[in-house]
Amino acid sequence: MTGPPLTQAHAGPSGHNRKLKAKKGKIVTKSSKFKKLSEKQKIEALERDVASFIPPADLSLFSDLPISDFTKRGLKKAFFLNLTEIQAQSLPVSLKGKDVLGAARTGSGKTLAFLVPVLEILYRRKWGATDGLGALIISPTRELAVQIFEVLRSIGGNHSFSAGLVIGGKNLKDESDRLSRMNILVATPGRLLQHMDQTIGFAADNLQLLVLDEADRILDMGFARTLTALLGHLPKSRQTLLFSATQTQSVSDLARLSLKNPVSIGLEETLNSTMPQNLEQHFVVCTLDKKLDILWSFIKSHLQSKILVFMSACKQVRFVFETFCKMHPGISLLNLHGKQKQTARLATYTKFTSSSHAVLFATDIAARGLDFPAVDWVLQLDAPEDADTYIHRVGRTARYESKGKGLLFLLPSEEEGMKAALGAKAIKVQQLKIRASKTHSIQNQLQNLAFQDPEIKYLGQRAFVSYLRSIYLHKDKSIFKLDELPVQQFAESLGLPGAPKIKFLNREIAKKKTASRAVAVAQGEVLKDVAKDAKDSESGGESDGSESSSEESQESGDESKEGTEPRSAEPAARKPSKSTGVRTKYDRMFERKNQNILSEHYSKLIDHESDDGDEDFITLKRADHDLSDGGEIERENLSKRKLKLGNAKRAIVKNGVAKKLVFDEEGVPHELYEMGDAEDWFKSKGGLAGAKEEGIKFAEGERGRMKVADIVDKEEAREKKREKKRKRKDKEKGVADADMVGAFIDPPSDDDGYVSPEFDLPNLPSEDEEMAPPPKRNKVLHNNPSYSNTVEEDEELALQLLGKR
Repeated sequence: MTGPPLTQAHAGPSGHNRKLKAKKGKIVTKSSKFKKLSEKQKIEALERDVASFIPPADLSLFSDLPISDFTKRGLKKAFFLNLTEIQAQSLPVSLKGKDVLGAARTGSGKTLAFLVPVLEILYRRKWGATDGLGALIISPTRELAVQIFEVLRSIGGNHSFSAGLVIGGKNLKDESDRLSRMNILVATPGRLLQHMDQTIGFAADNLQLLVLDEADRILDMGFARTLTALLGHLPKSRQTLLFSATQTQSVSDLARLSLKNPVSIGLEETLNSTMPQNLEQHFVVCTLDKKLDILWSFIKSHLQSKILVFMSACKQVRFVFETFCKMHPGISLLNLHGKQKQTARLATYTKFTSSSHAVLFATDIAARGLDFPAVDWVLQLDAPEDADTYIHRVGRTARYESKGKGLLFLLPSEEEGMKAALGAKAIKVQQLKIRASKTHSIQNQLQNLAFQDPEIKYLGQRAFVSYLRSIYLHKDKSIFKLDELPVQQFAESLGLPGAPKIKFLNREIAKKKTASRAVAVAQGEVLKDVAKDAKDSESGGESDGSESSSEESQESGDESKEGTEPRSAEPAARKPSKSTGVRTKYDRMFERKNQNILSEHYSKLIDHESDDGDEDFITLKRADHDLSDGGEIERENLSKRKLKLGNAKRAIVKNGVAKKLVFDEEGVPHELYEMGDAEDWFKSKGGLAGAKEEGIKFAEGERGRMKVADIVDKEEAREKKREKKRKRKDKEKGVADADMVGAFIDPPSDDDGYVSPEFDLPNLPSEDEEMAPPPKRNKVLHNNPSYSNTVEEDEELALQLLGKR
C-alpha cells in the first residue's frame, strides 16, 4: 500500500513574517483572507471557463485546455505537452462532469485521458483530507495499476491530494491502516472488494469519480461478479469514465449498468481496428516442433534488440525461460506470469522497462495497457485466442510515435482461420519465410538438460500439458485443431523421452479409433455378404478380402484398446531407430522402462496448484521404483501382516469368535465374564425389597470409591506440580552456577577417572529402630461392592494409600 501525499506540506512562515504578524496582526489577517478569496475566485473562474469551453478544431496542447495551473505545471514537468487524439476528444467532455465511454487503439494515451479529469474535478470541488475517498481507479492487473499510480504521481505533484495503491500480494493490515486517509485510490478489483468487505471505516459514500481502465480485460479475467459487487458499494450520483482498447458485448452491457447518458469517444476508429501507422506486422508458418528452434535462432540474431515474447500458459513461460537461461543466448532474459509473487512481478516489470536490450517471456498478463518503452519486436509464439487479443499483444510496440514490429507464429492448421479472423478486423499481416540454413536446432540441448536435471524434465512435461490444454479449451475450433497437432514430435522438441498420456487427448484418439473400428466392422460385414454370394456362384475369390478385412478390424480393435490403457507417470519410451546402427547414451536412456528420474518429484506431479486445473486433464500413475533393501523388507513385512490377517479372518468365519476361559479351584472352566441367573439372584435376596436394598448398597459403595479416587487423584496432581517446580528451580540454579566465573572446584575422582556423585540421603532409621510396615491395601474396598464407610474413614484410608499415615 503506497499512500504518501502527492505534494510536500508548505513551509511555515519565516521569522521576519512572524514579527510582522505580531506587530500587525490585522493586516496579515486581511492579507490571508484576500489570498483565500483569490483562490476561491480562481476556482470560480475555472468553473466558468470549463462550462463555456468549446474545443477548437485544431486543439493540440494541454495548455489550451481549461485546467488549473497545478495540473499544467505537473504535465509540463513530466514532458506531456501535446494532446493525442483520444485526449483531445475526451477531455473537453469529461472535464464538464459527463460520463465517457472511451475506446482507442492501444498506446494512444488513455491514461492521461482519465487522470487529468480526476485531478481537476477534485481540485474544483475543493477536496481535502477530511473529505475521504473522492476518486477510484480500477485496473485489471497489478502491473497496470502500478503504472497508472506512477503517472498520477508524476503529474499531480503540485496538488495536495493523498493517493494510494491497493493491489494484491501485499500486507492487508498495512493497507487498511492508511486506506481511510486516501483521496485518490488506484486498485485491482479483487483486493478492493476485500477491503470494502473487511476493512472497518473504509467507505466510498462520498465518491465523485469512478474510472474503469481496460474494462474488457476486467471482464475477461473473471471479475464480472466482483465488479457488480463493487458497483453496489458505490453511490449512484457519481461521474464514470470507462476506457478500453476494444469494444465487446460485455463492455456494452457494463456501460449500460454503470454509465448515465455517456458520451462515446473513438468508437468508430475502434470498430475499424485502425492499427498504428508505424507498426510492421508479419507472420510465419511453422510446425509445432520447430517453434523453439526458430525462437532461439531469432533471439541469437537480434541480441541488440528489446523483444517481448507472448505464450499461452505460465508453465510454458517458465520452461522456456529456465532452459534458455541455461543455454546462455548472450542477452538478458526475463519472465513474467501470474504465478509469480508480487515482488518478483514488480521487479521484472521495472527491469524490463529500464533495459535497452532484453527478452521478456510473458503470458497475456502483459498484453493489456502496460507501457514498455522502446520495444522493438513483439513475438507471439502461440497464436492469440482472437483478433482482440492480437491487437492488445502487438500494441506493446509502436506506441505513440515510435516504430515497432510484430511477428506471429502460426501452425499450418491455424493459418487460414487466423487470417480470416484478422481480416474481419481489417488487420493485414505479411508472411515471412524462414530460412532453414539460418535456423539452429536446440532439440539435443533440451534433451541433455532434461537428462541431467529432473526439474527441467518436470517443467517440460507441465509445459507440454499446459499448451495442449490451452488448445483444447479454446472456443474457436476453426483455428485451434487439437487432432492435427504432431504431439509426439512436440514432446521430443521439448527434450522429453515421449509424449505424456493425457486424458482429453486419449479421449479424442479413442473416439476416432472407435469410429474407424465401426467403419471397418461395417465394411467387413459387407465383404462377408459379398463373399457368401460369390461363393454360391463361384467357389472362391472374395474370402481373402473378407479375411483381410477382419484382420484390419482386429488391428483397429487392438489400437482402440491401446488408446484406453491405464495412464502412467512416465512417458512412453522411445523406440530406437532401426535405420542407424549407432546407439548413443540418449538412446539407452530412452529405452529404459523404469525411469526413476521423477520419483523425487512425484508429489509435485499429483499435488497441482489450486487454480491450475491440470488434474482434470492429466492422469499420472507412477510405478513402484523403490528397489532399496528397506523397501523390500517393508513390503515383505506388509505381505506377512496381510497373510496373518487373512488367516485370522478365515478362522473366525470357520470356528466363530474365540472365547477366553478361566478355571476355578475345582478345575471347572468358566467364561471370563460369566453372567449369573437373574431369577435365582432375585429369589436369594428376598424379592423386590431385597433387590432395592442391594441397589442402595451398591450406589453407596460406588460413592465411597469415587471419593477415595478423587482424594488420591488430587494428591497425585499436587505431587506432580511440586516435582515440576522443584526441577525448574534445580535447572535455574544449575544455569546460575554455570555463569559464575572462578566458582568451579574439581570434584574428587577415583583413579579410573570416575567422578563420584554426591547424594543427599534421607534420615533413615537406625538398626535398632523398627521400620514401619507399608500400608496394606484394603481388599474389601475394591472387591466388595456392598462396602460402606464414613467420610472420615475414607479420608484416613486414602492417606494410608498415599503413605501419609
